[in-house]
Amino acid sequence: MDLEGKVALVTGAARGIGRAIAIGLAHAGCDVAVADIAQNQDGITVYPLGSDAELAVTAGQVRKLGRGCTAIQADVTKPADVEQMMQTIEQRLGGLDILVANAGIIMAGPVASMSEAEWDRIFSVNVKGVFLCARAAIPRLVARGGGRIVNVASVAGKTGRAGLAGYCASKAAVISMTQSMAEELGPMKIAVNAICPGYLKTAMFTQVLNPLLARLYHVPEDEVFERFVQRQTFLGRGQTPEDIAEATIYLCRAENVTGIALTVAGGGEVH
Repeated sequence: MDLEGKVALVTGAARGIGRAIAIGLAHAGCDVAVADIAQNQDGITVYPLGSDAELAVTAGQVRKLGRGCTAIQADVTKPADVEQMMQTIEQRLGGLDILVANAGIIMAGPVASMSEAEWDRIFSVNVKGVFLCARAAIPRLVARGGGRIVNVASVAGKTGRAGLAGYCASKAAVISMTQSMAEELGPMKIAVNAICPGYLKTAMFTQVLNPLLARLYHVPEDEVFERFVQRQTFLGRGQTPEDIAEATIYLCRAENVTGIALTVAGGGEVH
C-alpha cells in the first residue's frame, strides 16, 4: 500500500514505541492521529504512564514533518472514548486507513501474589483495548476500500516467562486475535498483522523488568539491560523504538502479508 496521503492512528503514542511509529509513518507520507491515555497514573500500573505533555511533543514532531496531525486523549479500555476518538479522526483528518494498536502496560510478579485488579487491568488495556480499537476502526477502513491493522504484541506472547504470566498471556491473546482478524477481514482488503518487539530500554523495562532481572542475574539494576541483551540476543544489542517503527511501516506497505506476528528481537526470540 502506498502510504502517501493515508491517515493512520497510533495509540499509546505519547512516548517510546508509539512515538517512533507515529514519526515513522509521518516520514512515510501519512497524516497521523496520535492517542494516549495522557494521565500519569491509573491507580494500578506501578510506573508513570504517558502524559499529556509527552503526547503534545509527539504531535509536534509529526507536524514538523509537514503532515497533518491531531492529538487525542483517550482510554482504549472505554468504548465511548474509542468511538469519540474515531469520530475526531474522521472530522479532523477525513477518514482512517491504518490502525496501529500500540497502547499497552506491563506488571510483574508471581501468579500467587498477583491481585485480581492487576490481572484485570493488564487484560483490559492489552487485549480489550486492541479489540475495541479494531471494532471501531473496521467500518472506517472498509469505507476507504481496505487498509491495515497492526497490533503491537511482544516476544512475551510467544514464550511465557516466570513472573510475567499476566503480561505474557495478554500478548499471546493479541497474537491469536490478530490471526483471527486477518482471516475475517481479508475479504474486505484489510491486512492484519502483529509486531512482537523484543528488548527495549523503555519505561516498561527499566522500571518493571530491571528489578526483576537484577535479582535473577545477581547484577546491579543499572547494568541489567546490557547484560540481558548480550546474553539473550544473537546480535548482542537491544532494540530501539525506531526498529519497531521500521517493521510497522513494512507491514503497512506490504501487499500480500497478513496474519503474521513479526518478531523484532535481534534473535532473542526465533519462533
